[in-house]
Amino acid sequence: MEKSLNKVELKGNVGMDPKIVRLEGGATLVRFPLATHENYKNKDGEWKEETMWHNITAWSSKYMPDFSAIKKGMFIEVTGKIRYSKYTTPTGEEKYATEILALKIIVPLTENPKN
Repeated sequence: MEKSLNKVELKGNVGMDPKIVRLEGGATLVRFPLATHENYKNKDGEWKEETMWHNITAWSSKYMPDFSAIKKGMFIEVTGKIRYSKYTTPTGEEKYATEILALKIIVPLTENPKN
């Protein structure tokens, strides 16, 4: 029997300065959007760029950089897994959310333009 796999690898630009939450037990949680870009030709043969936004969530660990070093516009690499959740708003409406739970974040030493 084959093993299943939930793995995501993204390289892109941070969309806004991360929201960092420090918890009482010493753990740190960070959330931020990450933009990836894809170029393609449309039906008229014109090149277009499509931007996809990904919600990144990460917990502090030895595989993580100092979260305060991550800034809007930086080009970073994220390895993690996709996670879906369902919740109910205070008004009783059911909502769904998709996020990437980052298991490793690499912040290159030099800035790299979007690729």
